Amino acid sequence: MTLFSGLSAFSITPADAAGRVDTAALAGLLRRILAAAADSIGLLGSTGGYAFLSRSERRRAVEAAMESVGGRIPVIVGVGALRTDEAEALARDAKVAGADGLLLAPMSYTPLTEEEVFQHMASVAAAGELPLCIYNNPGTTRFVFSDDLIARLATVPNIAAIKMPLPADGDFAAELARLRARTPKDFSIGYSGDWGAAQSLLSGGDAWYSVAAGLLPAEVRVLARAATAGDREEADRLDRSFEPLWSLFKEFGSFRVMYAIADLLGLCRVAPPRPILPLGPADVLRVKMALETLGSEIRPAA
Repeated sequence: MTLFSGLSAFSITPADAAGRVDTAALAGLLRRILAAAADSIGLLGSTGGYAFLSRSERRRAVEAAMESVGGRIPVIVGVGALRTDEAEALARDAKVAGADGLLLAPMSYTPLTEEEVFQHMASVAAAGELPLCIYNNPGTTRFVFSDDLIARLATVPNIAAIKMPLPADGDFAAELARLRARTPKDFSIGYSGDWGAAQSLLSGGDAWYSVAAGLLPAEVRVLARAATAGDREEADRLDRSFEPLWSLFKEFGSFRVMYAIADLLGLCRVAPPRPILPLGPADVLRVKMALETLGSEIRPAA
């Protein structure tokens, strides 16, 4: 297993209304991921609300993570920021705290050019001195990485992987073949978008960067293992049991749904950072029903 392979579970970052991280609650969530035997933890990704937290709070979150699970499961830390120098500082903070890898999205208020993104990524990769995964998340950043840019970045020292969105046509095999023909042999290509990521593993993708696994790590692990093993019939069966949850992710955004799940499971009771509003009672009930359906269909392996 390499750092950017298998099931990577992305946790929320519990914090109060002022943006101060509840490090004890965060440690509890990460220990659940460790216990479920995920392959890595994604800390301070989009699900982790990195854009809503100050540098000092992000540093506290990384330090708490490494204290609670460091050395027992790889921790990949999101270091996205609007300014390159800020992202460089976050990358250095993560390295000092003991992180195993970095995740970087091209955040911007002003639309970026490919050259600007290339230089931003290369600068942060050099500053962090850790294996870095490109975060191709056009739904949030509004920037789409071209094949040419991916191929160029894949040769930059320390850039080792890319986290891709689901292909619009659903043809993972063709996209993987196209990108692998233009990137180094050891360059990892994984996917986010929980409702399609099992299919990416069945098609030969290297990693599933999972939102749901941040709070439901044992359940998602069962699906990921079936897909990694190439058991399409079982993976499809399990994936159907997740469908009510996937539908809620697509309707409301997984960020909002995850906070409802954390509350329903009694893992932590925190609201999403404003201006994001929590789901209303009727929609929380729908989340509860989706969890009940999932629980009746999936029994995590011992």
